[in-house]
Amino acid sequence: MNAQPEMLPELMLKPTEKTARISAMDTIRGISLLGILLMNITGLGLYRSYDDPTVNGGATGWDLKVWWINAMFFEGTMRGMFSMLFGAGIVLFNSRSVGIINGVSVTDAFFRRLLWMFLFGIIHSYILLWHGEVLYPYAIVGMFAFSFRHWNPGRLIFAAAVLLVLMSLIYNYDYFDTKTTFDKYTAAELKKQELKKLTKDDSTAIETWKGKVADAKPSKEKIDKAIKSMHQDYWSILKVKAPISQFMQSVYMYRYFFIEMAAMMLLGMAFLKNGIFRAAKSNEFYFVMAIIGYGIGLTVNYFETGYVIDHHFDVLSMASVFRTYDVGRVSTTFGHIALIMLFIKSGILPFLQKSLSSVGQMAFTNYVSQSIICNFIFMGYGFSLYGMLHRHQLYYIVFSVWIFQLIVSPIWLKYFRFGPLEWVWRSLTYWEKQPMRRENPIISE
Repeated sequence: MNAQPEMLPELMLKPTEKTARISAMDTIRGISLLGILLMNITGLGLYRSYDDPTVNGGATGWDLKVWWINAMFFEGTMRGMFSMLFGAGIVLFNSRSVGIINGVSVTDAFFRRLLWMFLFGIIHSYILLWHGEVLYPYAIVGMFAFSFRHWNPGRLIFAAAVLLVLMSLIYNYDYFDTKTTFDKYTAAELKKQELKKLTKDDSTAIETWKGKVADAKPSKEKIDKAIKSMHQDYWSILKVKAPISQFMQSVYMYRYFFIEMAAMMLLGMAFLKNGIFRAAKSNEFYFVMAIIGYGIGLTVNYFETGYVIDHHFDVLSMASVFRTYDVGRVSTTFGHIALIMLFIKSGILPFLQKSLSSVGQMAFTNYVSQSIICNFIFMGYGFSLYGMLHRHQLYYIVFSVWIFQLIVSPIWLKYFRFGPLEWVWRSLTYWEKQPMRRENPIISE
């Protein structure tokens, strides 16, 4: 039908019912949500150690092993899957029949939804104190990605590839800028050793490189001071974290997150439209997708991790491996998606699939609760463990939170239609209090 909007009956927009959800997407969302904590935990519990384990938390034994495992299999992939699912969600939200809610169209409701997400992101960052949060950038990038929701899969994939190439060019620019700084420093140091007179540019080159290294490899005194600052009261921590959040939501957001997230959202739209996210492809398709994705991604990741370890995580080597970063992480992300789809289609471990799907349905609540739980463990207003644990010990906390959310999420959804924050978000989006309790609790599915 090609009915014009003014000819359609006035309908009330409602949140997506469980029967209308795509179960496979909920399961992938649940896995990626749990995987995000796997990566975020170092930012929550250690100082400046997300990429470089030599700064804080240990870089030998099991500490180095868990860094390697994360860098090989999970770095950027969980965030990538989550971004792709967000893109697919844009298509799903706007593909419903045209309707009106208090005079507002589906499109208006969508932007209202993102504006509330924008606000939640600010609260998450500045009040709940997680500077690495993604709600804020998702809201901004989602408004941009919305314009491409009607494109066919081929155009979406092409556009995403262009954005990823652009992202690669930025990483390459950063590397060559770092290398140029290093080369100037090396030349100046050579002159200094040969007792030749240094020019003003030579002195500047030495100071610039030493400053860059000092920032990337902070002194023990600076590390201890930073750790101590996280063991203070809430308001003192807020003062320390606010400038970091401001940087992440401005400079870092527009230099890195915007392009990366836009590319993955467009890929997510394509994967929904061509059936990949609907588990509509054959097992053979997903098997080949996994082989190709892992074949390329893990190979690249292996050489990247080996290179930085061999060079002892020096500044230049860290900048160098980012040149191939997206090749490795995007390919590995595709491998993960294919493997998860094979897991879903197999029907094995149904209890686990149900729990993962429930975690995915409550992704907003579970995501924010991860920050609240971990900040209470690490910050001064809680147990003050920030900077106190070895890297591998952080994952005892991760696994505990996983178990908690895998158990609580399906129990909650047995009695309630939404997670607590999902309910608030939907009520604000539709400007109407949504029914929360189920009239008949789910006995089995």
